[in-house]
Amino acid sequence: MTTSNQTVIGFIGAGVMGKSMAKHLIDAGYDVHLFTRTKEKAKDVIEHGAVWEDTVADVAQKANVIMSIVGYPSDVEEIYFGENGIMENAKPGSYIIDMTTSDPQLAEQIDQKAREKQLHSLDAPVSGGDIGAKNGALTIMVGGKQADFDYVLPIFEVIGTNIVRQGEAGAGQHTKMANQITIASNMIGVSEAIMYAKNAGLDPVRVLKSISQGAAGSWSLSNLGPRMIKGDLAPGFYIKHFIKDMKIALTSAKQMGLQTPGLELSLQLYEELAENGEEDRGTQALVKWFEEYSKSTV
Repeated sequence: MTTSNQTVIGFIGAGVMGKSMAKHLIDAGYDVHLFTRTKEKAKDVIEHGAVWEDTVADVAQKANVIMSIVGYPSDVEEIYFGENGIMENAKPGSYIIDMTTSDPQLAEQIDQKAREKQLHSLDAPVSGGDIGAKNGALTIMVGGKQADFDYVLPIFEVIGTNIVRQGEAGAGQHTKMANQITIASNMIGVSEAIMYAKNAGLDPVRVLKSISQGAAGSWSLSNLGPRMIKGDLAPGFYIKHFIKDMKIALTSAKQMGLQTPGLELSLQLYEELAENGEEDRGTQALVKWFEEYSKSTV
């Protein structure tokens, strides 16, 4: 079973990644109905062909596949469980896909409520940042029923290239937590390596050419390392959202009885950046901690 030209997609959220995702769906020929809190932020997506809707309820009533990628778990709760939200307005048989990085337990709650409403639910957080979204090359981590995954896979293939169903409801979010835990410590290593190269009198660009192809290679090193060197701190992924993710991961890890010292340290450094007014920078701004804020602790 596959999606067809009868599929109408409701898309909620038009942030750094959501904009590109919605545009790719439009380019693929899907009828996309869009809502985001601030219409002005969605102007370019509307000009690209999205149909603007005034409320979440309007989107849910018009679409049979509803996708959301918003900021925080509280936003997810509002758009799904609110009086004018998805659960109360989606047509039975519709597919609801939350692509926000959110709480695994919330994903399970959405799935349970969806069953009561005769809806098909998937949690499908993404990784790849603004670059992956623009290139239609996101990694998509999916939790939910196999049949539901199979049905929406053609839609996922428009926006992503590494698409894996991880298990039942909540499994996508748990996988994203593992992803964020990996990135948390990695970003410290990337920042430290660049600062070390600079202080050793090396050209950090040349250093990156060497180490990014060896055992130290990573997505963050190859894609965010050059931004750090250039001083390009524009958000591909906001610090404030990464802090949210790390807190969810830390809470989940503690519930499992796991110690995550790398995650805890990364969260501490990013929170210091946020306290110094950097919360709307990209995650690569961690290098500023080593350039500026670390000096007071040495």
